Amino acid sequence: MPGKVTTGWLAAATALLLASGAAAQDWTASWGTAQIRVEGADAEKAPLAGPLTVRQAVRLSLGGPRLRVRLSNLFGTQPLLVDGASVGLLATTGRAAVQATTPLTFAGARWVRIPAGAEMYSDPVELATQAGSDLAVTLHLPAPPEVRTGHPGSRSIAFTLPGDRVADAAFAGAALLPGWHLLADVEVDAPAEVAPARTIVAIGDSITDGYGVQPDTHRRWTDALLTRLRDHPATEHVSVINTGIGGNRMLLDGTGPNLLARFDRDVIARSGVTDAILLEGINDLGVLTRDAPATPEDHARIVAEVTGAYRQLAERAHAHGIRLIGGTITPFVGNEYYHPGPESEADRQAINAFIRTSNVFDAVIDFDAALRDPADSSRMLPAYDSGDHLHPSPDGYAAMAKAVPVEMFAGAASDAPLLAITVDDLPAHGPLPPGETHLAVTRALVAAFHDAGATAPMGFLNAAKLADDSDGEAVLRAWRQAGFPLGNHSWSHPNVNTLSPAGFADEIARNEPVLARLMEGEDWRWFRYPFLSEGRDPAQLAAGRAALREGGYRVAPVTMDFGDWAWNGAYARCLAKGDAAAITALEDSFLDAARQAALNARALAQGAVGRDIPYVLLLHAGAFDARMMPRLLALYRALGFRFVPVEQATADPFYAAAIDLSLPGPSPRLQDAAKARGIAVPAAVPRPADSVCS
Repeated sequence: MPGKVTTGWLAAATALLLASGAAAQDWTASWGTAQIRVEGADAEKAPLAGPLTVRQAVRLSLGGPRLRVRLSNLFGTQPLLVDGASVGLLATTGRAAVQATTPLTFAGARWVRIPAGAEMYSDPVELATQAGSDLAVTLHLPAPPEVRTGHPGSRSIAFTLPGDRVADAAFAGAALLPGWHLLADVEVDAPAEVAPARTIVAIGDSITDGYGVQPDTHRRWTDALLTRLRDHPATEHVSVINTGIGGNRMLLDGTGPNLLARFDRDVIARSGVTDAILLEGINDLGVLTRDAPATPEDHARIVAEVTGAYRQLAERAHAHGIRLIGGTITPFVGNEYYHPGPESEADRQAINAFIRTSNVFDAVIDFDAALRDPADSSRMLPAYDSGDHLHPSPDGYAAMAKAVPVEMFAGAASDAPLLAITVDDLPAHGPLPPGETHLAVTRALVAAFHDAGATAPMGFLNAAKLADDSDGEAVLRAWRQAGFPLGNHSWSHPNVNTLSPAGFADEIARNEPVLARLMEGEDWRWFRYPFLSEGRDPAQLAAGRAALREGGYRVAPVTMDFGDWAWNGAYARCLAKGDAAAITALEDSFLDAARQAALNARALAQGAVGRDIPYVLLLHAGAFDARMMPRLLALYRALGFRFVPVEQATADPFYAAAIDLSLPGPSPRLQDAAKARGIAVPAAVPRPADSVCS
C-alpha cells in the first residue's frame, strides 16, 4: 500500500509539473520590463484604489503557440492576492478591448497569492501569437498592494474598471492608467522552427527606457531595433526585451536598484537570454557634479568604479553563457539638470575609451558616434536631440537602432562553436623581455581569461622548471588562486619519442607530487604530450598509453593550434631593440595566424566529421601571449566561439580515443581525420622567422 501511495503522489506531481509548463524546454522571453518600487509621484499618477481590474497591453517580440505570464510582488511588503487573470489579443492598439479573453491559471487555480519579494508564473495557456502581437494581460486585485511593484515608464497606457471584469472583452468605460503594474514578463513557447531562439536584453537608464516616447507609439530604440531584426532574414526570430529604468545608475540606488544589484534578475534570470546590450553610466556621471563640483579624485574614482562594474557584469554574463555588448555613453553637454562641465566630459570619454578598447565586452555598439555632433563631440547632434541635450528625439532613437549591426545576432546561440583553452609550459615558457617576469605574465593571462569569461583554462605543468625559476611557485599559486586547473605535461618536457617506457613513466611520476599538492581535492590526471609527440612507433605509442591508463589519466588533445610559441622569442628580441614597428607587425601576424588556424580547424571538422566539434586550443605561457591575450580572446568571440572547460569539450565522441586509453591511439587530431577521408589539409599558418629582430 505505501508503494501505491508513493507512486500515485509521484504521478500527480509529474502531471502538475507538466501542466504548469515546468518540463518545457523552449520558453523564451517575448516581452519584459524591469521592476521598481512604485512610490511618490509615480504612485500618485497611477492610483489603485478598492477592488478593481487592471488591463495592460504589451507588444510581443516573438510569437508562439503557447505563452505564460510572470507576475511580480518583488517590492511588496505583504502577500499579493490576484483573484483572477486573463489574456487576450488587443482588438485595436491603444484601446482596451480584446478580441476574446482566455483565463490564466496558477497551478490549476484561478487565483494566486504571491509572497512579498517574490514573482510567480502562470500556467501555460494555448494562445497563438505572432511577433508584434499586442497582448493584453488583465488582473483582478481585490485589495491592491500598499507597496506596489511595477514599471512607471511603460510608454503604454493601461486601463482600469472597478470590480472583477477579468472576462470582460470590451472593457467599455475604462479609466486610463499610466505604467505597467505587477507584470514582469510574457514568455512564449518558441515554435520548433525557431527554437532555441535568441533573446537580447537591453539594460540601461532612461535612454533605453524611452524617455520622451509617446504612449503606444513603440518608438524606443529597442523597438526600432526589433523592426530591423525582423526585416533581416537571419534575425527575424530574435526577441528584444527592454529593461531600462529612467534615472537608473550603475553604482548607487536611485530610481530603482543600481544596475549591479538588478543585473542577475533583469538579464540572467530571464528565459532564453543569449545577449545583453548594456548602456548605462550617464546618470552616475551627471549626479557626481549636479549639486557641487567634484574633486579630481572623485572624477578618477567614478571612472574606475564604472569600468570596474562593467568588468563584474561581463564576468556574471559570461558565467551564464551570455554575450555582453557594451554601448558607449552618449553626449550630454548642455543638459541643464546635470550641467556637465569639461571634467564630466573627460570622464565620459575615458569610460567610452574603456568600452571600445578594453576587450571586456564581446562586442561594442557605438551609440556615442551615432548621436554626437561632428562639430562638437561633447554634444548631441541637434537633429537627434529631444531638446534637453540628454535624451534623443524619435529620430535619435532610430539612429541608435541603426548603429546596431544586426548581423551579430544571426543564428541561434546554440550554434556557437565551443572552444576549450589549454596553456602549456607552466610555470615558465620561452625567453622574457628585459624587466619581465613569469609571474607578471601569468597574472596578465589570468586577468585576460577572467575578463573574457574564458571558462577554466587548463594549464599544464613541467615541475622541473620550479628549480630554475625564482617565481615559479608564485606563478602556480596565482594560477590556482584564479580557480584554474592544472594537468601533467611531464617533469622536464622531453620528446616522448626519445624515452624508454621506464623513462616515460618516471617523467609522469616525478610531476605528480606537485600536482597533488596544488590541486588538492580536484582532478589533475590530464596529460599533455610534450611537443604533441606520442611515440616513434606503434609499440612505443601503445606502451605510453598503457602507462597513462594505469595512472588513471586522460589525454588533453589539440585540435586548434597556430604555433603561438613562435612569437614569444621574436617579441623578446624586438622589445629589447625597441623596434615598435616590428612589434606591431608581430601583433598583426599573430592575430592573422590565429584567425586562419581557427577557420582551417572549422573547415577540417566540417569536412571530416560533418559538423563543428568542440575545439581544444593550444597556447603557451609566454610574454607575447600575455600581451596579446585580450585581443586574441576577443578575436575568438568575434568568430563566434564560446569558451568551455576541457572536460566539457572532450566529452564529444570525436575525442573518445583521448579519454578512453584502452582504445587504439594516437589521440584524435583533425588533420588525421581529414586525411583518412581524403580531404586536403591546409598548410600550416606562417610563423615569425628566426631572423626577426635578430
